Amino acid sequence: MKMWIQAVALCAWLLASYSAAATGAFFSPGEWYASLNKPSWNPPGWVFGPVWTALYTMMAVAAWLVWRRGGFAAQRRPLAWFLVQLGLNAAWTPVFFGLQRPDLALVVIVLLWLAIVGTIRAFRPVSRPAAWLLAPYLAWVSFATVLNATLWQMNS
Repeated sequence: MKMWIQAVALCAWLLASYSAAATGAFFSPGEWYASLNKPSWNPPGWVFGPVWTALYTMMAVAAWLVWRRGGFAAQRRPLAWFLVQLGLNAAWTPVFFGLQRPDLALVVIVLLWLAIVGTIRAFRPVSRPAAWLLAPYLAWVSFATVLNATLWQMNS
């Protein structure tokens, strides 16, 4: 495959992955989130930007590595898993911050966690490095799931 096609494809996967973060531009934490009771282990706000930047980059590279093994035609199932988890990732922010519903956001994030596991399982036979690139994402979403549940419990 020509190098320029691979470069364009990587840019497309980066764009797709970062588009999930775009919901944050419309639904920011704001006053409501600031007023919530939070556990002592809640990360400071400045942590989220660098963490998510690294995670979205790793997600894009992982999808690109799988895509390189025959494109959508050959990798329909693994890439479908990836797109499902990306959609759930994008949905969490409007549910949590926009609707201000930690209870519904908990449902979304549990589904996201399951979709990430499904994506890793689907990526592994195609590209072990791609699967491993999603491990930090799974770890962060595992932590975020516990945090989401705790925030819901502390504020209901």
